[in-house]
Amino acid sequence: MSQDYYELLGVNRTASADDIKKAFRKLAMQHHPDRNRDDKNAERKFKEINHAYDILKDPDKRAAYDRYGPAAFEGGAPGGPGGFQGQGFDFGSVFGDIFDEMFGANRGRPGGPRADMRGQDLRFNLEITLEQAYAGTEATVRVPSSVTCESCHGAGAEPGSKPHQCQTCHGRGRLRAQQGFFTVERTCHACHGVGQVIDKPCRACAGQGRVRRDKTLKVNIPAGVEDGTRIRLSGEGEAGTRGGPAGDLYVFLSVRRNPLFEREGADIHCRVPISMVQATLGSSIDVPTLDGKMARINIPAGAQGGHQFRLRGKGMPVVRSTQHGDMYIEITVETPTNLTGRQKELLKEFEKAGKTSPESEGFFSKVKEMFGG
Repeated sequence: MSQDYYELLGVNRTASADDIKKAFRKLAMQHHPDRNRDDKNAERKFKEINHAYDILKDPDKRAAYDRYGPAAFEGGAPGGPGGFQGQGFDFGSVFGDIFDEMFGANRGRPGGPRADMRGQDLRFNLEITLEQAYAGTEATVRVPSSVTCESCHGAGAEPGSKPHQCQTCHGRGRLRAQQGFFTVERTCHACHGVGQVIDKPCRACAGQGRVRRDKTLKVNIPAGVEDGTRIRLSGEGEAGTRGGPAGDLYVFLSVRRNPLFEREGADIHCRVPISMVQATLGSSIDVPTLDGKMARINIPAGAQGGHQFRLRGKGMPVVRSTQHGDMYIEITVETPTNLTGRQKELLKEFEKAGKTSPESEGFFSKVKEMFGG
């Protein structure tokens, strides 16, 4: 190996033993062949890192390397005669904590639940009205789930008996085997990864430690929630197996479409129809708001369709804030329909009495100018 061992591990020549060990662990995790199955050079790199660490972790070997360089270890290249395997390199002891990181911290331990015994997370879709989203509410939901078995209290064993530690894996739930260069871990075949063995399974739950049952829960919905909001109820998902921790329940909210109001962020929009007479002469109208009250709007004479009125602070509350959005009232002017003969005569007389539509008259004047009369 021609590359400097210190350079290979990314440390300087004055690095402490702890610094060398930390650098080695980081590189070993990065270049481990199991994590780089598509990289043909990963195994070579991994062996080089191991060899460098095997030399530098030993004070005597490190001193010899510092004085004579690689020549102090003739024939000691990785995988060759005198290499780290021939020197009794303990792959399992050095990589014990690294395997915990690579395969997850779900190893069994005597008397305690493993991480993969955790219950599943659940999702519940809940529809609410816009009024409920405005004011906030408490909803009651019924969720199909798994709950801890009352007979065995989640242990999975028949009352009067109890699980005992698996003798095959000694409660770890995993078996470790040396296969040439690599150490391989697999799930214990005797306890199926649980770490404990039950001689007399609970008849109520068949040894699972949980049973199927609906749960009724209260969900507090804060004011101002939006469509798609997710509320997490910790520990309210499915119960874990054999005493494992419960999962979480996620409640996804959908806000039902309102026939009067449309929401845009924290603002509320409402379209209000008024008659031609109200728009022409002006008037006062009452419009509904989300707080269940009415607000009065004064419409000026000659108001046009599409005109908006802004009601400050009458929109949606902002979640976890004292702020509110605004409410926008847009008026639409209705054209009269189903007129009587007398009403039509009056409108014709009204039109003959004088010009009252300056915007349309100006538009058609421009048309005449464009097309030469």
